[in-house]
Amino acid sequence: MRIAQLAPLAESVPPKLYGGTERVVAWLVDELVRLGHEVTLFASGDSRTSGKLHAVWPRALRLGRKGTDPGAASAMLVEAIAQRASDFDVIHAHIDWVHLPLLSRLGVPFLTTMHGRLDLPGLPDVVRQFPEAPFVSISDHQRAPLPDARWIGTIQHGLPSELLRPSYEEGSYLAFLGRLTADKGPEDAIRIARAARMPLRIAAKIPRAETAYFKKKLEPHIDGEAIQLVGEVDDVKKQSFLGRAAALLFPIDWPEPFGLVMIEAMACGTPVIAYRCGSVPEVIEHGLTGFIVADEEQAISAVGELGKLDRRRVRARFEERFIARRMAQQYEDRYRELASAAGRRGGTQRLER
Repeated sequence: MRIAQLAPLAESVPPKLYGGTERVVAWLVDELVRLGHEVTLFASGDSRTSGKLHAVWPRALRLGRKGTDPGAASAMLVEAIAQRASDFDVIHAHIDWVHLPLLSRLGVPFLTTMHGRLDLPGLPDVVRQFPEAPFVSISDHQRAPLPDARWIGTIQHGLPSELLRPSYEEGSYLAFLGRLTADKGPEDAIRIARAARMPLRIAAKIPRAETAYFKKKLEPHIDGEAIQLVGEVDDVKKQSFLGRAAALLFPIDWPEPFGLVMIEAMACGTPVIAYRCGSVPEVIEHGLTGFIVADEEQAISAVGELGKLDRRRVRARFEERFIARRMAQQYEDRYRELASAAGRRGGTQRLER
């Protein structure tokens, strides 16, 4: 099949550092190419792909020139696919909502994977405006706020099986990996680690808008010994960071759509201790790949139970559930269904004429 992938422009594909959606898009494109498809990636010019790159903006917005208007970049992306839509059998968008008015009118089969939270004001109105637009969720919990959307499936993320190697040695510290925002739970992670008497290492990006939060709530607790901040990590450093951890702490306080870091930890054989929020119960198997807890007290107790988990089983469940090939094959099935349905509609229209 000839498949177009529309990626966000905030980060390159794959991202240089932080960027979950762009990383997933990169893995998906690579697997679809391995499956024999002709894939064109519409993304920033500093992206790298085994498919064909259609660069719609010179450089990822986060690492590009300050003051760049993201709306202008999005306009360029939408125009690029408008000009080339007829080149493809199906178009797969990862850019939320901006493409819907255009792709709903072009007559080319398309679908949209929603990567973010969907419990925001106004989104039900958008869904009602585009009742025929097909969507894919990345967890069942994610789609709950928009029951009227045309959901054609839930496809959980997957990453290449060889990307992160497992470590079966008992880890020496607790890990926190993610954005340093209150809803990701870094304050909880610090308190949990201190109460459990284990070191905490934090690998995280500090969003510009969260600088004040970091300085007031987190920085006073970072002493470089018990609590260490190691900054953002790329895939090479992530291997060591997660693989040497006794567990990943994931004390979130928001409706997490998926939580890519959880399966990255599992790929390293590292169990996850997570609050029961959002997608967590769909990703973590309590007592097997980690512990699902209700609060800090239960999380502290879970740290003491880590010795009961088998890191080899954690890695095995990752391979059984969360590899990129499975993800790509599930999308492949949806592409064929949409293309087949469009073909039937086209034939009916020709007969009617």
